[in-house]
Amino acid sequence: MEPGGTAAARGPPPDLAATRRLRTAVRDLFDAHLTQREPLPTSIEDVNAAAAAAPTSVRLGTDGKVETRWHTEYGGNASLAAIAREAIDLLADPDRLARLRRCANPTCSMLFLAENKRRQWCTANICGNRTRVARHYERTHSL
Repeated sequence: MEPGGTAAARGPPPDLAATRRLRTAVRDLFDAHLTQREPLPTSIEDVNAAAAAAPTSVRLGTDGKVETRWHTEYGGNASLAAIAREAIDLLADPDRLARLRRCANPTCSMLFLAENKRRQWCTANICGNRTRVARHYERTHSL
C-alpha cells in the first residue's frame, strides 16, 4: 500500500505528453492552494480525467487484506490514474492539505508535506544546508 492508502499501480509506462499534462495540472492545483487563488478549470478537468481513465475496485485477498485492482482494460494508464487519485485525496483532506509547503530555498521548486510546523525545506540536508550556507556567506562577506 502507498501512503494514501491506494495500491501501487502496475502496467506499462505512461505516455510522456500525458505525464507532463497531469504534472502541470497537479502543480497548478497545489500552487493555487498555496497562493490562495482559484486553480485553472482545465487543471481540475485534467486531474479528474486521469483519475477516471483507469478505474479501480477493491478486492478482499485470501490473506484478509484489501487489494486495489486497476481496470486498465477500459483504457487509460494505471500509474497516471494513481497519481491523480493521490492528488485528489490530498486536496480533499484539510488536515493533510494544511501540511503542504513550498521549499524555503528560493532556488528550489519542490513542494512537500511537512511532518511538523517548523519544517521549511524539502530536505534539510540539501536545501536547508544550502540556505544556511548562503545566509552565512552573506553575513560574513558583506562586511
